Amino acid sequence: MHEETVGRSGRAHGEDDARTLLGYAKELGCNFVRLAHYPHDESMTRTADRLGLMVWSEIPVYQGIGFKDPQTLVKARQQLTEMITRDRNHAAIILWSVSNETPKSSERNAFLQELIKTARTLDPTRLITTATNQTTASESHKKVLDDPIIADLDVFGVNEYVGWYEGVPADMDITTWTTPYNKPMIVSEFGGDAKQGLHGPASQRWTEEYQEDIYKHQIAALRKIPFLRGTSPWILKDFRSPHRQLPGIQDGYNRKGLISDSGERKKAFYVLQQFYRELAAQDAGPNR
Repeated sequence: MHEETVGRSGRAHGEDDARTLLGYAKELGCNFVRLAHYPHDESMTRTADRLGLMVWSEIPVYQGIGFKDPQTLVKARQQLTEMITRDRNHAAIILWSVSNETPKSSERNAFLQELIKTARTLDPTRLITTATNQTTASESHKKVLDDPIIADLDVFGVNEYVGWYEGVPADMDITTWTTPYNKPMIVSEFGGDAKQGLHGPASQRWTEEYQEDIYKHQIAALRKIPFLRGTSPWILKDFRSPHRQLPGIQDGYNRKGLISDSGERKKAFYVLQQFYRELAAQDAGPNR
């Protein structure tokens, strides 16, 4: 989720906004939220404490930043230190994330390894993660999760958009996922765009039905990954993105939200809600 409020311009701030946004997550059936891609207002973690939601908290180290620049590392370490120092006494925090979608390189590896060491020094009690999007396709529809930074993490995240940026939703049915690392995985992003209120066949992109179909195929496929331990679909609600300018559809918004910018639930919201309810029922079963 991004730090944007519902129904008005501007950043979410204060406990009222936090209760609204995390209230949507609770309605969805979540027990865990990923705060992307920066530390959110402290009201968010404080409210997550009270609501019993677990939190992935992240610093804004992403994509192609200057991994060779020593001053970039100084700034990133400062951000990480400030985030952990502020929030390490919040019960909700379970994961510190040091980056999002960074390309593989020796310089990147060394940069992130320094941040991981810093995080473990500041808080040896929490798990360390990052959201990767680097995979090797050994064959068609065979994904190997082999980013070398995974070896340094406790939990690794994977951002994947099969059905949106890659292929069609049904491709998930025949995609396999393997990793050489003995680590638990969170699918830290998946999904696709839909304009709330735009309807059509499931094959028509940008409709609620297309997004709904993505979620149906994703959920069925994710159930089969043995090392999967969690998901954080992209994203809770539509958010402003000035580069997204498809007229009549995006109009300056990323439309991957399960909820529109004004608070309406899309069809995919209810697909995911049902999945989470099924998981909760399994956890509450007689053998638990």
